[in-house]
Amino acid sequence: MRLSFGEKSFNALNYAFLTAAAATMIMPLLHLLAMSFSSPIAADSKKVFLLPVEFTTGSWAHILQTEELWRSFGITVYITVVGTLISMFFSLLTAFPLSRREFLLRKPVMLGIVITMIFNAPMIPFFLTVRELGLMNSLWALIIPGVIGTFNMIIIRTFFMGIPGELDDSARIDGCSDFRILFQIYLPLSKPVLATVGLFYAVGYWNTFQRAVLFLRDPSMWPLQMKLRSYLTTPEELAAVNLFLGDYDFNTTTLKAATIIFATIPIILVYPYLQKYFVKGAMLGSLKE
Repeated sequence: MRLSFGEKSFNALNYAFLTAAAATMIMPLLHLLAMSFSSPIAADSKKVFLLPVEFTTGSWAHILQTEELWRSFGITVYITVVGTLISMFFSLLTAFPLSRREFLLRKPVMLGIVITMIFNAPMIPFFLTVRELGLMNSLWALIIPGVIGTFNMIIIRTFFMGIPGELDDSARIDGCSDFRILFQIYLPLSKPVLATVGLFYAVGYWNTFQRAVLFLRDPSMWPLQMKLRSYLTTPEELAAVNLFLGDYDFNTTTLKAATIIFATIPIILVYPYLQKYFVKGAMLGSLKE
């Protein structure tokens, strides 16, 4: 089909805008990557833009040999994997009955759930509740309080509501229980929305910071974002003294850049594998006939 001049002009402007938007997102990441491979003097003198200056791997060698950083990385992976699996399981169990028309209380229950999106729990009662549950200084304090994301659950529910009810009827005639209908019929049909919501949960757990500040007192239990914070708040004087003595080929500036990239790489690597499901799932979960 041939496009009109107006359509061609719109597409050209659209692509130009999206390219510019993508560049504004990618360039800071490339700048940090170049900074992490540059010498301390070049980094501090603002000579680095998108390519390393006086290439060195000192910052990466340092952070990759830091046992505490790898421990924080393992803790974050554990929180992300376990938290995402638990959140997906309970979100599915919540969304499925709320999507069924035969569930008479689904409207008042949904109203109560939506209210939690409008009125968040105040900080002090939230903290006191977690403390009274005995979750202080425990990794479960980073998982259990946010085990069901209201927005994510609503996306799954909306997707389930779009699945023809005739599938339920056929399955019940064959003697399927609700659990079999959910896990053997609905889940195979829901890969796009599951990938989308799973990515939302995974990114949320991977970036856990506020709850770690509130509930973790032992530095050995800090997730990666807390460890990143400790790097970002390291006094500049220490790096300056070490550089002056000639002990290191890195400083705080290059360490910050390398640590930020280190904390970002896993999510960047996962996203391309879920992209085809992500776009489709976001659209399907947002529409209702």
